[in-house]
Amino acid sequence: MYPQFEPYDNGLLDVGDGNLVYWEVCGNPDGKPAVVLHGGPGSGATAGWRRYFDPAAYRVVLVDQRGCGRSTPSAGDPATDLSVNTTHHLIRDLEQLRAHLGIDRWLVLGASWGCTLALAYAQRHPASVSEMVLFSLTNTTHREVDWVTRQMGRILPEEWARFRDGVPESERDGNLAAAYARLLADPDPAVRDRASRDWCTWEDQHVAIATGFQADPRFDDPEFRMTFTRLTTHYWANAAFLQDGELQANAGKLAGIPGVLVHGRLDISGPADIAWNLAQAWPDAELTLVDRAGHGSRGGIGDIVLAALDRFATRR
Repeated sequence: MYPQFEPYDNGLLDVGDGNLVYWEVCGNPDGKPAVVLHGGPGSGATAGWRRYFDPAAYRVVLVDQRGCGRSTPSAGDPATDLSVNTTHHLIRDLEQLRAHLGIDRWLVLGASWGCTLALAYAQRHPASVSEMVLFSLTNTTHREVDWVTRQMGRILPEEWARFRDGVPESERDGNLAAAYARLLADPDPAVRDRASRDWCTWEDQHVAIATGFQADPRFDDPEFRMTFTRLTTHYWANAAFLQDGELQANAGKLAGIPGVLVHGRLDISGPADIAWNLAQAWPDAELTLVDRAGHGSRGGIGDIVLAALDRFATRR
């Protein structure tokens, strides 16, 4: 990866609904525009994302999606209204930011939840997207949410049982993401803290299958943990606020946009058929399934992403 480099510009964009969205720009002011869509939802855009890009070739925009990172108000505050935090709001925020920065089209880099947002954004605004590089793909469908919160218990039965038992017995057969979201809105801070810990423990366990896994140290931070869990459960409980199967059904709208899709065969958080099915429906996408990789950038996935961005750097 490229050496770390710092932003030359940043700010808070007023996107309405009382929300200010943090953005920063780094690299070459005259370079090829690119935007990073982080995972989570709620992870925020950390500095490590910059290192995928050649700073001499790219004008890189990092953005903390509504309610997380340096954007305000924080979703970690139970008083923050999440009804104005949906995929549709995030899509509008991206278009508002693109216009604010005077960018005609930009490459979109996304991972995990960022792939869901990237696909929804590009299908809504294909003229704004020059290329897409997506890894650890998700569509955040009802089926995917049910898989990661329930059916994965077939692979990790003991760990899943502890995750399930974190919610009241009366809610254990229903939408577990919604049940956790209710706990995270409880007036008792001890209830909220326990729910956030239980959720993050499960998050770490189902991405720990692949070689080289390291527990996410950010989960030790109570503020980050609350922000992450409130947003993740909010989006998962509502299947990303999209029509079920919408992103797969509308993949034809991406025709003409070159795409690189990279996914680990050992990714049990998001089984490989998600990426494979999308590649069949997107005529300009190329898919690489990485044999020994899981969810995230390890196992060779990051190398393929880096090579794709280098290849696209000179494409106009």
